[in-house]
Parts: sequence; structure tokens; C-alpha cells
Amino acid sequence: MKTSDFDYELPPHLIAQTPREPRDASRLMILHRKESSIVHSRFDRIGRYLRAGDLLVCNDSRVIPARLLGRKVPTGGRVELLLTVKRENRLWEALIRGRRVKVGGRVEFLHRDGELATPPLRAEILEATDGGGRLVRFEHPVEPLLDQIGLVPLPPYIHESLEDEGRYQTVYADKDGSVAAPTAGLHFTPRLMAEVESQGVEFVFLTLHIGLDTFLPVREDQIEDHQMHSEYLVLSTETARAVNRASAASRRVIAVGTTVVRSLETAARETPGSAGDVITSYRGWTDLFIYSGHAFQVVDALITNFHLPRSTLLMLVSAFAGKELLDRAYREAIEAEYRFYSFGDAMMIL
Repeated sequence: MKTSDFDYELPPHLIAQTPREPRDASRLMILHRKESSIVHSRFDRIGRYLRAGDLLVCNDSRVIPARLLGRKVPTGGRVELLLTVKRENRLWEALIRGRRVKVGGRVEFLHRDGELATPPLRAEILEATDGGGRLVRFEHPVEPLLDQIGLVPLPPYIHESLEDEGRYQTVYADKDGSVAAPTAGLHFTPRLMAEVESQGVEFVFLTLHIGLDTFLPVREDQIEDHQMHSEYLVLSTETARAVNRASAASRRVIAVGTTVVRSLETAARETPGSAGDVITSYRGWTDLFIYSGHAFQVVDALITNFHLPRSTLLMLVSAFAGKELLDRAYREAIEAEYRFYSFGDAMMIL
């Protein structure tokens, strides 16, 4: 398929700049694939569309303060780094903004107040990466200093500052490592989770650290030519067993977000057909790119947000919902003035 098939025009005022309060007050569009029908609701009423035995799988990755401010050594020119993927101890992929930041150059980092970090922290630019970023090696591990020197990175289409950085985290965020939030989960509150659990719905968690592809549109004309960047996934034995039990009992496995879909389908791809289970535990990198024609092996339903045009996320959701139904849903969402993207409204595909 052509990348242009996943383009659409969105009025700028529909890009949500701030989160809705409370979290679960967002609108919720329900897509019924079998009936090819659309229903409008609110997220705090999601329990009406869940039933006892449903298994909700969530991504508990936590957004790190991955935006770093620094200056070039020795010239002092301002530099901004966005850490995207940790490759090994002290070695990160990063997007860099600044004039003439060359391979071999060195950067020293600043506190949020503009003063040099203490203890001092420096990094060397090693090489360019395929995605337009740079490979950066720090003099010592950067993670212990991130809370002092780093800023939570918001997507480039959000132009308003966030008073409470915790609103760009899910309430169940636990494992540090993402540079963007798994936004489908932003709508859940502890109260709502307890409410649906009282209906007999079960929550389990996996960890996929979200990286560079969240920010990038597909640039190739044919989507099959796009190469996903790798992201690190940890899917525990406990979560795998819960998924297998649900599948064996014909209970619905519901992915909270596209990252969960990619994670579950990656684990299924790595599970031997003779094992008798749908998935097994998995720890490692995944570059799975899901688009039209993918045979879904695990996921029965999906909770997601409204995604950017030409994005891999939109292509995944289209593959799951069916392109005709999803195109109609997006047109209807625009007409009804739903809020789009990270702080926007939600969709549930059944």
C-alpha cells in the first residue's frame, strides 16, 4: 500500500494541547468491526463495553526526562539532545539540535537552571545513525542524573507547557525507559481500574520502551519499504501465562495501546507452533512493523488514541480495524470535533 493512503487533513485546533481533566473524562469512540458500526461514549463508561473474563494488557513503561540541554566543548554553542534508545551502558541513540554538531564533537550538560551539571557530565558524538540521529557515548551513566538535568520530552505538536509532568505518565507507569508515553493508557484512573476489576476484568502488564518511531512519519512511498527502529521489550512469564489462559478459555485479550499490540504479536511470532501456547515470555529487541495483511494471533480488541497521518501507529490500527471502517471513524471524529493525538480522545475497537 502507498503511504499516501494514510494521509488526512486535520484542523489544527483539534490537536489536544493539554490533557483533559479528569483523565477518564475523555471521549471514547467504539468501533464494532463485525457490524461496521460506530458508537460515541466517554472513557469513564468503558466498563459498559467490557465483560467478566476480559484481560486488559497494558504497557507500564515510564517516560524518562530524556530531553537534555548542553553546550559544545570548547565553543559553548547551545545544544539540545533527545535520548531515544539506550544501546548499552553509557551508549545512547539521540536526536540532536544545534549548529554544526559534528561527529567527534563533545558536549557538556547543564542543569535545568542553566548551570553546569554537578557532578560534570560530558558526552562524545560517535557517529550518525540511519534514522537521522547520532550515537552518543557518555563519560559515565546518565540515568542517575536525569531527574536533575533532564526534561520530560513532549511531542513536537504540543506547544503548551505541562504544569504537571505526571500527566504525561500513565497511573501505572513503573519501568523507566520511554521517550514518549503509551498514550492509550493515559485515560485510566485508579478508580476506573478498580471499577472494571470489580466486573471481573483482569489487568496485566508488559514493558515496551517507546523510542524514535513515535515521532517520525513514514517517508517511503510504499509502506513495505519502511524500516522500524528497534525498541526493547520485556514480557514476563506471568503475563504470558495470563494471556495463554485467556486465549485457551476464549476470553478476550484487549491491548491497551499499539505498543501492546506490537509486543504481544512479537512474542507470538517468537513462540514455537508446537508449544501449545499463544505466546511465551520474551526479553529483547523488536522491530515488528504491523500494517495491512498482518495476521493477528493474540489481540481480540484494542484501546487506542487518534494518531498522526502517515504514521506507523495509524497503519497498525488500520490493519486491525479495517481501513474502510477506520477512515470513516476518523472522518466522523473530525466532524464531531474529537481531540487528537497524545492528550486527545480514545477509540476502542471490538
